[in-house]
Amino acid sequence: MTFEEIYQFFQEPPPIYLNKELAVCYILSVFLQGDSYGTELIEQLEQEHSNYRLSDTVLYSALKFLEKQGTITGYWQKLEGRGRPRRMYQILPEHKFQAQELARLWQEYTSRQGKPQINQ
Repeated sequence: MTFEEIYQFFQEPPPIYLNKELAVCYILSVFLQGDSYGTELIEQLEQEHSNYRLSDTVLYSALKFLEKQGTITGYWQKLEGRGRPRRMYQILPEHKFQAQELARLWQEYTSRQGKPQINQ
């Protein structure tokens, strides 16, 4: 390691991979805007929050968790210009309030990142 590498790290920090808890909150924040599918969730995260990444493993584990909890449901849809149908997901209406609360946690988390924490 060199001092130059340390400076480089802070100028261009490596991406932060979401854990399952953050992934659940992020996914719900996207689903509140409309139905979506796995690959689109990963691409949207990289576009909107370039310092974060979401692995396939964590993504599909979070989606499975949300389905098992009865928060979301999936359906197959053929997208225009795509060869095969995609597994689309949507929030079930009775879980919209909880989804909004968890999405708020995601938004608060991302707005805090990069800001110095003040200990009192």
